[in-house]
Amino acid sequence: MRTRTLLTLTTAVATLGLAAPASAADTPVLTTTDGAAVAVGDVLNASLASGTAATFYSSATGTSGISCTSSAFAATVTDNPAAPGTATESLTSHTFDTSGCTANVVGVLGVSGITVDNLPYSTSVSSDGTVSVTPAEGSVIQSTVRLRTLLGTINCVYRAPSLTGKADNADNSISFTNQQFTKASGSSLCFANAFFTAKYAPVTKGGVAVNVN
Repeated sequence: MRTRTLLTLTTAVATLGLAAPASAADTPVLTTTDGAAVAVGDVLNASLASGTAATFYSSATGTSGISCTSSAFAATVTDNPAAPGTATESLTSHTFDTSGCTANVVGVLGVSGITVDNLPYSTSVSSDGTVSVTPAEGSVIQSTVRLRTLLGTINCVYRAPSLTGKADNADNSISFTNQQFTKASGSSLCFANAFFTAKYAPVTKGGVAVNVN
């Protein structure tokens, strides 16, 4: 009788021990706020957080450069493992509506366009909220900024090896702060460095906000 009781207790403990990891594995890194798992192939979208602007300033502490009140991105989920872990995405679109862009650079009259080149980029989102954006092997993250000047339109090309951001479940946002781009080509009116800052919120899947677990 005692042997049977011990065997029963041992079996129950073993069953509980196996059940705990299985339960944890049911929660992936990315879920919607209604509790649904984000699936591979799902598209995540976000625009700038209300009342904010995306800026490209000439220094990390200055306010000279370009400010845009309308920007958005779209990314396709390529992997969403169990939390804690790192989900991956393919950033397929990153746009700026230049009708809402202004420039306060001496000699610049306005912004004609901002193009994000070399897409798609690889994006990873870790359970601790770290967001990383990297280009394809052998490529770079690149943006081409077209500025109107008294002498006509000029192209300023800026490059960065990677970008690092932060995801926050408080408002389902992704923020980038003072991410440095270096001028690859352009006239003397193109500032030597462009520090990119922007907050996108909420990040959604099919209109439902997304959490990072």
